[in-house]
Amino acid sequence: MTLFDDIYPFYPLQRSSFLFSGRLITTILVFLLLAASLLIILPGIRGKSRLFWMIRIVTSLFIGAVLVALNFTDDWAEARMTTNATYKSFSDAVVNADIGLHIGLYGINVTLKGNPIVQFNETIDYNEMFSWHDTIEEEYEEALEKGLPNPILYIAEKFTISNPCGLIFQYRYSGRYASATLWTAFCCWILANILFSMPVILYAGYMMMATAAFIFFAMASFSTIMNAPQCVFSIGSDSFEAQYSHSFWLALATGLLCTIIGVLVTMLHFLIPEKMKEAFSVGVDSYEDEDVSYGEGYLNAVFLDGVTISPLSSKVREEHI
Repeated sequence: MTLFDDIYPFYPLQRSSFLFSGRLITTILVFLLLAASLLIILPGIRGKSRLFWMIRIVTSLFIGAVLVALNFTDDWAEARMTTNATYKSFSDAVVNADIGLHIGLYGINVTLKGNPIVQFNETIDYNEMFSWHDTIEEEYEEALEKGLPNPILYIAEKFTISNPCGLIFQYRYSGRYASATLWTAFCCWILANILFSMPVILYAGYMMMATAAFIFFAMASFSTIMNAPQCVFSIGSDSFEAQYSHSFWLALATGLLCTIIGVLVTMLHFLIPEKMKEAFSVGVDSYEDEDVSYGEGYLNAVFLDGVTISPLSSKVREEHI
């Protein structure tokens, strides 16, 4: 036992750690509510169309939810390591911990979890978020005031403006452009869904391919950071570099799904247009059907005295009526 039990009096004991993005939770709940609302109408659809509409609703809402959620996830790139590192400033205490760096489009999330989780009479389980909407400097200063562990401070300091690595400029601008193109893809997705409910199925397929294109543009924008010189994170005797993670590969999978849907819809529209209209409930209007019979028409002889009447075809007779 040491003075203050290794808890320094100028560090606040209570800390507020980042748990989960509130905007991400909101996105998930909104799309789940939309899915539940639309799936309620399925019992009113008869025959094989019920399965088609269920697949259509689920697939469409999945794509929309992914496009919005990717803006708020923090695992476009990540790195993990297990090492021995100094725990706090002004202390020689060394802890064994799992350290994680998770990079999103709007900031980074740094985790630190001890092995075991309780060491030096303290629970070592940190999950801290640093955002770069304007500047990360203020959040880094707050982390210093809270007395966060050295590994977290070291990683956060790499993303400050004054650090020679310049990571903040690489990730901030690549994330900004990736987010902008993802929102554009979301707008294309909305237009595609509107067009699917109209007799313009071909253009709906084109908009799905446009959605895929903007998703790939977002991935290309984020990938530019890998072309810049990478900054190595060295903690203790180990080091690591950030690599692509779950959100990046999810974006790739969603882009491929949109491409497949767009190409299939376009091809089937040219091969079997009537079947496509029937599948999407946008058949030919009734007034275009020439086989519809309106019954037999008659002429009033009182108004036709002295008029030569020639036989009328059935089609012309119907038009006069």
